[in-house]
Amino acid sequence: MHSEFIDLVAEYQKTGEYRLFDQNFLTLIQENFAGYIQYLEDNSKGIDLKPGFVPATTFWLVMQSKVILGESRLRHWLVPTLEHRGGHIGYMIRPLQKGKGYGTKILSMTLEKARNMGLSRVLLTCNQDNLASARVIQKNQGKLTSEGLLENSDKIISRYWIDL
Repeated sequence: MHSEFIDLVAEYQKTGEYRLFDQNFLTLIQENFAGYIQYLEDNSKGIDLKPGFVPATTFWLVMQSKVILGESRLRHWLVPTLEHRGGHIGYMIRPLQKGKGYGTKILSMTLEKARNMGLSRVLLTCNQDNLASARVIQKNQGKLTSEGLLENSDKIISRYWIDL
């Protein structure tokens, strides 16, 4: 999946959609993909977490064992910053695959993983103007419970809870 993941990152860079996939990240995964995978595994076990971070398990939505369509991260619990923005689950669909139902699918599958982990409900957040993400969350039984300004910004964050 190394070359496929590089293609995914390059697609995000080309469209400018995901700020974390910068040139430094692309260089890192080109040179040490095994190290990146180890980082994800360690993160899911809570090993070497940065202060304020919680364990998170990463999942990839893969089509026919060769194309990565998207990624989700399931945070095992919340800290105050994640209660404001971030929540239990974050997900993304590669730019050229958006609008095909994959966001709804990956969130549904990640919710099942959360159930299996023993969570009884999860929080998801999105920018108020991200209508596509709001629809995905609502299709997965998300209930809007609050909205608020993002610190140091004029962006409004919508918070949804999903009972498992």
